[in-house]
Amino acid sequence: MQLKVTVNGVAYDVEVEVEEEPQPTLGAIFMTGGGFSPPAVSAPKSGGAAADGNSVQAPLSGTVARVLVEEGQAIEAGEVVIVLEAMKMETEITAPHAGTVSAILVTAGTAVTGGQVLVQLAD
Repeated sequence: MQLKVTVNGVAYDVEVEVEEEPQPTLGAIFMTGGGFSPPAVSAPKSGGAAADGNSVQAPLSGTVARVLVEEGQAIEAGEVVIVLEAMKMETEITAPHAGTVSAILVTAGTAVTGGQVLVQLAD
């Protein structure tokens, strides 16, 4: 490669030889048979209430925008009970089955995590 270099006002033509650097390699990959067990994944925290078939859980993390039910209210399967807001989008959370609302564990504005119990139902 030909370069022009100026030192103290004097121009010099310089020829430079550039060496290519070798590309790094991954190295050895070893695979063994059997015995591998993936690390245990802990269940999401449920905000203190145990998750069971009689609970409505948050499917994702977000903020409670609206609570549409009251304690003691009878609800049908698929009825919207809570509206969550996440990333400026609203998600309607529905009841998994018919029942009566026994406890509401969140209020509007509450930040929730995925898997957290929002509402408890009684049959």
